[in-house]
This record gives sequence, C-alpha cells and structure tokens, in this order.
Amino acid sequence: MGLDVGWAVDWLKLSAKAMAEHRVELIELDRPIGDSDHGENMDRGFQAVLQKLDESPPETPGAALKAAAMALMSKVGGAAGPLYGTAYLRAATSWGAATDVDAEALVAALEAARDGVVARGKAELGDKTMVDAWTPAVEAARKAAESGADPVGVLEAAAEAAETGAAATDPLVARKGRASYVGERSAGHRDPGAASTALLLRAAAAAAVGSTGDQGADAV
Repeated sequence: MGLDVGWAVDWLKLSAKAMAEHRVELIELDRPIGDSDHGENMDRGFQAVLQKLDESPPETPGAALKAAAMALMSKVGGAAGPLYGTAYLRAATSWGAATDVDAEALVAALEAARDGVVARGKAELGDKTMVDAWTPAVEAARKAAESGADPVGVLEAAAEAAETGAAATDPLVARKGRASYVGERSAGHRDPGAASTALLLRAAAAAAVGSTGDQGADAV
C-alpha cells in the first residue's frame, strides 16, 4: 500500500513545524557563510504553504507538492525559494495525477527533485550545498526500494542519508552559492540548505510513519 494525499499534506504540515522550530538554528548556520536569512525565509515560506493548503485543499499528492512549490517560489527569498520550489514541482510532476505513491514512485520523485535542484543551482556533490543532502538521500532511497522496503522504509533511509550528508558538509569548502564568497572560511560550518533538506526529508518520513499508525501530523 502506498501513501496518499493525506500523507503529502501531513508532510508539508510537519515541514512547516520543523522550519518554525529550527528557524533560529538555520539562521545561525547561515550567519557565518550566508545572509543570515535562511531560517527566516524557510519559516515564512512554509507558513505560506500552510495557507495555500487551507485555501485550496489538494486532491492528490502531486497537487499538494505543486501547491507547496508555488508558495515557496513566491514567498521565499534568496536561492532557497527557486531551488525548493523547483524540487517540489519536479517531484509533483513525476507523480502526475496519481492518488497513491508507492516506493518506486517515491524514489522517482526524490530523484526528480534532486535533479531539479542540480539543474537550477548548477551544483554538484561536494560543492557544499543542499545537493550534498539530496544526492545521498536519493541513493539510499533507491537502495532501500531495490531491497524491497515499503514507502516508510524508503523515506526513513532517505532521511537518515540526508542527515549524514548534511553533517558531511561541515569540513567542506564551498564551491557554489553564497557560501563560496567566503572561500576557505566556509570550512567548519554546516551548509544551511543541506540542513533544511535533512529536516524536510525527516518530516516526510515522520508523516509516512503517522499515515500507517496513529501519529499523524503531530509527529516530530
């Protein structure tokens, strides 16, 4: 059994909760290597996502992610809005009008999202960007699906790999994005985009657990 629109909406609600709870943390990560606004932007963007969901409840998982993409592109400043907006839009497109998302469809969506980020930001693995969280997440998700994991297992694997990938940006010297402007001084700081990616994928996994149990959008 796959994941339905209820899961997608829960994912976005948990994402908004995560961005609010980690707003200051993301600001502090962004302060030494960016514009100190990543946490504020992501929190504002996901509040706009919640408003859009309330105004026009989606009927499919793809419609939910498309609504999120539109809200993020219009409300999030800097690079994050276009990058995350593209990621969600590519993922939504990969699902089309499907009402049920299985493990293979999740892998396809994660890969489409990552490829969208790469195409938009022109970054590669090792550049100290959100790609360093997205790429290991895609690889782990694919491996989990090939091993027979269900959607929850696929998302758990993706979230764990994204968290590891985000932590691995700490010692890197940024080659792309705003952080590249500070050169060698970017080493020793975690990339905020990789950190927020890990939070969003963890929210996806938590929502999936909730959709198969009794936690729902109140899960952390």
